[in-house]
Amino acid sequence: MEAESKPLMSDANKFLLVVLFIIAGWLLFELSPVLMPFFIATLFAYLGDPLVDKLESWKLSRTMSVSLVFAAIFIVVALMLLVMLPLLSAQIAKLFTNLPDYLTQTQRLIEPWLNSVGLPTDVFNFQTVKQALSQYWSEVGQVAGGIFSYMTRSGMVLVQWLGNLVLIPVLTFYLLRDWDILVARFRELLPRRYAETFIEMSLQCDDMLAGFMRGQLMVMFSLAVIYTLGLTLIGLELALLLGVIAGLVSFVPYLGLIVGILLAGLAAFFQFGEWLPVLQVAIVFAVAQAIEGMVLTPRFVGERIGLHPVAVIFAVLAGGQLFGFTGVLLALPAAAVAMVLLRYAHQRYIDSHLYS
Repeated sequence: MEAESKPLMSDANKFLLVVLFIIAGWLLFELSPVLMPFFIATLFAYLGDPLVDKLESWKLSRTMSVSLVFAAIFIVVALMLLVMLPLLSAQIAKLFTNLPDYLTQTQRLIEPWLNSVGLPTDVFNFQTVKQALSQYWSEVGQVAGGIFSYMTRSGMVLVQWLGNLVLIPVLTFYLLRDWDILVARFRELLPRRYAETFIEMSLQCDDMLAGFMRGQLMVMFSLAVIYTLGLTLIGLELALLLGVIAGLVSFVPYLGLIVGILLAGLAAFFQFGEWLPVLQVAIVFAVAQAIEGMVLTPRFVGERIGLHPVAVIFAVLAGGQLFGFTGVLLALPAAAVAMVLLRYAHQRYIDSHLYS
């Protein structure tokens, strides 16, 4: 008869661990505005550390490798803030401006069909929808203007935002430079009795999180670029907005394909008024799907399990509800830890006498 496995920790240690988790959660909730730049910098450092290690293997110093990776991250983020955001904002404004015309075209298409089946043409009140959209867009503009006015009037809020903008790059640089040292110091602090188990579980968390953060995000970014380029070649006015939306939801299998074809197909039909551009949209997404299956997913994700799409959606929504933007940043690491703990508990149960 097999000897019963020893518990990982005593009841007293388990109680202490629960108390520490509760205190940590309370501190996280209270300090979430202050901790936000630290979490953003940690995220950038986590994403950039493999690149730094790669450059170090080419006989570059740690500081030089960090400087190159930091410069690359800074350029990418600056381009997104200075180029992508204004373009996306312009396309969103154009979408709301064109929506009444889209509704008018829809009404012209639907009315003959309603007459053919004997239904009244006023079953869909498009005029009410147009008025609601115009009112909503006007309210959005007023809210955005109010927020901007508040930020410019409130010196403290402006100073906090400027401080975060300066603090995040500084923290990212130092975290990137000392990442390996910090990991080694953390491992040294682990109790020797539990160190092997904790290290194994942390490696599983890293592998799972990397499967999404360094793998699936690269797939999503690549698909967004492919979608945007393809839709731009067709001549679609909202190519960037639709490409980004389809890329963002592509972490759910086939959802990006379905949403992209649906939205881009409707936009192409409303813009050009014929079916050939809709067919071209379908070809763009079919080619992108083939590239994802044959190149992107094998290259960036491979055989790693990663996080389940349902777990990602729930973690992001729950984190945002509990801790705001800071909770969104912590959602994926927390989900990875939770998944690894659940797998560990499941394996312990399978190996226990209770199960056998």
